[in-house]
Amino acid sequence: MKAFEEFGVKVPEILLPKDKDLSSWSVIACDQYTQDEEYWKRAEKAAAGKASTLNLILPEVYLSAPDRKERIQKIRQTMKDYINGNVFDPADECFVYLERKTGYGRVRHGLVCAIDLDCYEWKPFSKALIRATEATIVDRIPPRKEIRMNAPLELPHIMLLVNDPEHKLVEKTGELVKDDSPAYDGDLMLDAGHIKGWKVKGANLDSVYDSLSQLKKENTQKDSSVFLFAVGDGNHSLATAKAVWDEYKAACLASGKSEEEVNASPVRYALVEIVNIYDSGLTFEPIHRVLFNTDADELCQAVKASLGGNVSQCSGPEELEKKVHDSKANFGFVSSKDGKPSYLLLETPVTELAVSRFQPVVDSFIAAKKESGTNVEIDYIHGSDEVFRLGKKDNTVSVLLPPVAKDSFFTTIGSSGPLPRKSFSMGEASEKRFYLECRKLF
Repeated sequence: MKAFEEFGVKVPEILLPKDKDLSSWSVIACDQYTQDEEYWKRAEKAAAGKASTLNLILPEVYLSAPDRKERIQKIRQTMKDYINGNVFDPADECFVYLERKTGYGRVRHGLVCAIDLDCYEWKPFSKALIRATEATIVDRIPPRKEIRMNAPLELPHIMLLVNDPEHKLVEKTGELVKDDSPAYDGDLMLDAGHIKGWKVKGANLDSVYDSLSQLKKENTQKDSSVFLFAVGDGNHSLATAKAVWDEYKAACLASGKSEEEVNASPVRYALVEIVNIYDSGLTFEPIHRVLFNTDADELCQAVKASLGGNVSQCSGPEELEKKVHDSKANFGFVSSKDGKPSYLLLETPVTELAVSRFQPVVDSFIAAKKESGTNVEIDYIHGSDEVFRLGKKDNTVSVLLPPVAKDSFFTTIGSSGPLPRKSFSMGEASEKRFYLECRKLF
């Protein structure tokens, strides 16, 4: 079998459950429904009495719960019980190609593998093979580190994006294995769709290697660095895995262990799902902005002064939404004064991802207003309906952002570093990754 080190990738030893009832085994990523405890209670009911990944994770809705430490101890014990209790099939060295049909009917294709944490960096302007897409909030790492440190198992909800317009990695792998019997095939809990997966082994691994070789060449930058993967979901989980590995490595080397022995540790790697950014089933939704206690004309002119362009008035929400949606870098400003709605359109010449240029201007605008004694607050909203609803409120400006352009995604991050916070959303909450495959860790 070929070695995948040059791509920051490793063929992992995958653990799958003996009982393939995925409606109870699989559960959604822990960082979803963080304000909806009722969702997690319904998940508990769906998994009741059966082995489930729900018993191996800490949903973030409970991250500040007073019994957090007890929950983490119970998770670790359950991991040990599952390893020793005949819950899993024997570990198998392979990748897993999967097809996920969401509750919205979209089909996303993925390739589960392990990545080398020494090849990943979340800090801005990194030249690593694997880079963050959004700014990492360092304060969010310690509580997650507490969960991963010394955990016997890991379960991935991290999704890496690959810049592959010709579909030569994930989708091509699917073509090779789909005539084989699937390793799992079933419905996901709480009407979240269906998932089917195939093991990728033998000669098919050679095909993956060849595809990665081509992608490495195509994604080599002018400075000779290679930007192969971007973290689409789970950036803080991956940053946590790296923090745990760095700490573990330092402690082991300080204790006298050899570098060779330390580098062979499973802790050096993290399970992920690779998804092609050009996958037809992968939707990139913009996250819109709403600013309270400010004026639309003033905000629009501030953005224009920085980004350039032309301002015009649209006749209504339909015209504004169409002109923003059909663009790469147009912005819509929705407001109301004395009950009269206003729909301002700013058409800009920006060629990068629009949000990467827009958010710093808004941050400066808010800071300047604060210095002058006006407290402007910002929030982040999904869906154009909310943009137009909130824009009807007095002293409120909703800003409609254009779609996230897939063809400039890697270029923008490669040249300008991670995107601002709340830049995009990969699909709806129920479309996020479900825990399924496992791997021994500590």
